[in-house]
Amino acid sequence: MAETSFIARTESAERGVARVVRGMPASDGAGVRLTRVIGQPALSELDPFLLLDEFRSDNPGDYIAGFPEHPHRGFETVTYLIAGRMRHEDNKGHKGLLTAGSVQWMTAGRGIVHSEMPEQEHGLLQGFQLWVNLPRRSKMTEPRYQEYEPAAIPEVRLPNGVRARVIAGRFAEQQGPIDAAATEPLYLDLTLPAGAETEVAIPESHAAFTYVFDGVARLAASDTRVPKGTLAVLGEGRSVRLRADEDGARLLVIAGKPLNEPVARYGPFVMSTEAEIHQAVRDFQAGRL
Repeated sequence: MAETSFIARTESAERGVARVVRGMPASDGAGVRLTRVIGQPALSELDPFLLLDEFRSDNPGDYIAGFPEHPHRGFETVTYLIAGRMRHEDNKGHKGLLTAGSVQWMTAGRGIVHSEMPEQEHGLLQGFQLWVNLPRRSKMTEPRYQEYEPAAIPEVRLPNGVRARVIAGRFAEQQGPIDAAATEPLYLDLTLPAGAETEVAIPESHAAFTYVFDGVARLAASDTRVPKGTLAVLGEGRSVRLRADEDGARLLVIAGKPLNEPVARYGPFVMSTEAEIHQAVRDFQAGRL
């Protein structure tokens, strides 16, 4: 953990809150219950982000069936685990185990068939899956993984009691381990004690949002109240100011460079045209992923 006296302040224009979206109950895989935040009717996507799911339950019936073998092509999946254990395997021979605090950034590229299964029968399983689009030039790249144990993710402690895990991008002089040049992401997990305030610099060109998963946060000069289970889409600017209510808050701050390209989606395939989607389905049926 890195101790620092750095206060995450910036003189640049502050982002306001463009809209607030409540996560909705959903299920995926073999019936895993989750909260869908991006990828639902109220927020179908936020370029370059295609989906954000939160899964959180201490009832094994909600998660034990997991996500059996399924394909992906044309984008990246990001799994960040807060609690529990999740086993990953794919048809290329790759295996991995996510534990509490670890992250896997998988570039599906030209295609992969994988499974994500809970490595537990009891206890809390909590985490997030984010889908990040790839530019058309990179959609057929070879698959690759970036997997990091908790100790490899920098954790910053600010004097006001704020703690930040820096998964991707840069915050408080710490650089996250993830390399994703196409979208230059920022991915932070912030914990704010009651009444604590901080400001996060965000590249002006990036689309950005916050998702509060514990407590209540107040955002921007408007003091917009964002409770647990709610996403705030941020407007234009170069920073966002965050403050916790009386019970504190824990939230994600995520930003990425928009691709501004056509998007064609069909289940686990995200391409640029309908013809490319049809080809992806044919390739999967023929065992070419």
